[in-house]
Parts: sequence; C-alpha cells; structure tokens
Amino acid sequence: MTGPPIRVVVADDSLVAREMLRQILDSDPDIEVVGVASDGQEAVDLVASLRPDLVTMDIHMPRMDGLEATERIMAYTPTPILVVSSSVHGEGMGRAFDALSSGALEVIKKPEPSDWQDMQKIGRTMIRTVKILSKVRVITHLRGKYKPGQEREVGRRAPHPESPGGRVIVAVGSSTGGPSALLSVLGKLPATFPVPVVVAQHIAEGFVPGLVGWLDAGCRMKIRAAEDGETVKPGMVYFAPTGRNLEMDGMVARYATPLPGQLYIPSADTLFSSVARSHGSRSVGVILTGMGADGAEGLKSMRAAGAATIAQDEESSTVFGMPKAAIDNGAAVTVLPVAAIADEVQRLVMGVT
Repeated sequence: MTGPPIRVVVADDSLVAREMLRQILDSDPDIEVVGVASDGQEAVDLVASLRPDLVTMDIHMPRMDGLEATERIMAYTPTPILVVSSSVHGEGMGRAFDALSSGALEVIKKPEPSDWQDMQKIGRTMIRTVKILSKVRVITHLRGKYKPGQEREVGRRAPHPESPGGRVIVAVGSSTGGPSALLSVLGKLPATFPVPVVVAQHIAEGFVPGLVGWLDAGCRMKIRAAEDGETVKPGMVYFAPTGRNLEMDGMVARYATPLPGQLYIPSADTLFSSVARSHGSRSVGVILTGMGADGAEGLKSMRAAGAATIAQDEESSTVFGMPKAAIDNGAAVTVLPVAAIADEVQRLVMGVT
C-alpha cells in the first residue's frame, strides 16, 4: 500500500450482507471499512461524521431507504456511492437506478450465500470497483436546483461534412454514470424518432432488464433488449445483452461472443465498428461517461467512414475516461455537455435546428 487506505462505510439492513461486504473489502490491504450502517439514516449520519472515501448502499432499508439516503448524502456531504442491490427486477431495481440519477456512481449485484462458489470472482470485481469509484470527484446533487431550460451553454461544435438528414441509425456507448446520461439523452428524443438507436452499456450481470424497464418508463421511445437476429426499427432503442457483444449486420442485430480477455462487456468498440462497416456516413455515434477507453477505436472507425460522432464533455461526465479517450484519438467531431446531446442528435437525424 503506497498511501492511506480507502475508507468505506457499508450500509445494509442485513447483518449477513454487512459482514460479507466487510470481509470482502477488508481482505484488501488498500481498503478499510470504517463504519457500518443498518439503515439509511445511520448511513447519512456516519458519512457526515466519518467523511469516508466511498459508501456501499443497499436500497431496501428501514427508517430511511437507500434512495433517500443517497439524495441526502449527495446534497449535503457528496461522497462516491456504490449501490449494492439484490433487486434486479421490478420496483426495487427502479429505485436503484433512481439512486444513480441522484448521484450514485454505479450499481452492482449484492453477494449472497448462494454465490459462495463464485465469491472470489465477486470479491475481486467489488474491490476493483471500489478502488476506481473512490477516486471519482463527485458534485453536489440537489433535485430541482436548475429550472427546466436552464441548461449549460453548448460546448465546442465542429461542422459535419454531411447534410443534417440521411442518417439511418444512432449508436451509443456508455459505462459508469451511463444510466443517468442515457436517460438525459434518450428521454428527450420523440416517440416518432425516425431511426433506431442501439446501445452498449457496461452493467453488472442481471441488471439489463431493470435498466431497460427504468428507461422505458422515462422515455417516449420504446426501450428493449435486442434479440439475436431481429431487425431493428425506427422509434426503438435496443440494448446489448449482458455478457455478449452486439453487432449490426445492416439493420439486423447479431450477438457476438466476447474476445478472450475482453475487459468491458458488452463492447462499445464492437458495436461502433459494426455500425461503421454497415452504415458509414449514414450513422451517428455517441460516446458517454465511463471508465477506461472502450469505444474510442470503434468511434474513430465511424468517423473515418464519414459518420457524425459526439462525445460527452468532461464537466458533465461522471467519469471522463471513455469520452476523453475518444477525444484524444480524434474520434469525436463534436464535444457537448450531456444536456445538449439529444438536440444535436435530432439536428443530425431529423434536420432540427
């Protein structure tokens, strides 16, 4: 260990879950669990007094649930929050994604006793996630702080060589912070959007149905998980499945087996590259907030094929890794705050000015 340990508060109403999380995190010498909370109010109080580097947050807890606790923490003592949820379907999953909208950074599945045979793998994933997220600079989140229409001024925009119309597909790649960014972008597109949107979002296994349902409730376009071999249609958003890559063969969605050693699944690079091959200048590529560099090379291939390419700017990104990599390698023609991306996509696809 080269510096002080990462100080973590664990919030969960289950004693078994708290102890399991404590054991996983304390097994790494670079992490120290400095407090445990059995409900949301206790978590809020511990964060205020201990000022940890990160909080793991359960959603279903007595007195104050994890969503309200996240809102309180992000409003008064902004701290990186990792949602650790056992709910992968229904209302509980929706509240987990609502916590992301309130400033939490990521959601992962809570380890359970039935996962014991995979506990080493689960532990490695959780420790890696905690180490990365603890370094994220978070900001205050106050719901209603900005009135509708009070969005940031659009960032730098370069003219595209293509005319505004003539696009046939939009491809999007995102990771950490992606669900909230996706809601910001997709939620502004009309139900009559004339082309399909395909998305590669890095997310823990089992959470795609919950993400799809949460976004579908907040968007006018229809949101669904892509099926292997189906033809994508206008006015629809299609998500890559968990554990598989998604490629476009013309307008047909195809599942693809991840390459050996592939770090991020589904791969934005794979999706973007397939769109570049199939549609070239008739496509739009968008890369949103996320860790790492996935998507940069694929987006560069889209730009080389004549596509319009957009990257989220640093100030509005939860993690600037993926957009930065795309900007640095020349893949992104346009760099915009997330609040302005939907308008640019509509301008490119529909000729809206």
